[in-house]
Amino acid sequence: MAQTLIAIALGSALGGVLRYLAGALVHVWVARTFPWGTLGVNVLGSAMIGLLWVLLAARGAQGEVLRAFVIVGLLGGFTTFSSFSLETLLLAEQHGFGRAGAYVLSSVVLCLAGAWAGLSAGRQWLQ
Repeated sequence: MAQTLIAIALGSALGGVLRYLAGALVHVWVARTFPWGTLGVNVLGSAMIGLLWVLLAARGAQGEVLRAFVIVGLLGGFTTFSSFSLETLLLAEQHGFGRAGAYVLSSVVLCLAGAWAGLSAGRQWLQ
């Protein structure tokens, strides 16, 4: 368990740094009038989590720490949207599009509401 937690922590740190660098690199080429860096990171992270989930799942139990480092840590730190994308697709495969759609809708609505509540609370606090 300790080895897995250390792997996640290291992967998260690396993923966060890579997210920052990737976003900064995108904004060297394009204007900041649209969150292209975030969109690019989310798309890349989602593609990578799909590929690596399949490749690492083939390793079975012996790849548990590696999966924790890459999937939870590295890609989780790079973009949590990748986890959301994978979980949505797995729900669709395992339980159908109704449950997956409910997850997408509730995630978008509730996360936007949470972000709005946090912004509102923070702005109120500073006044």
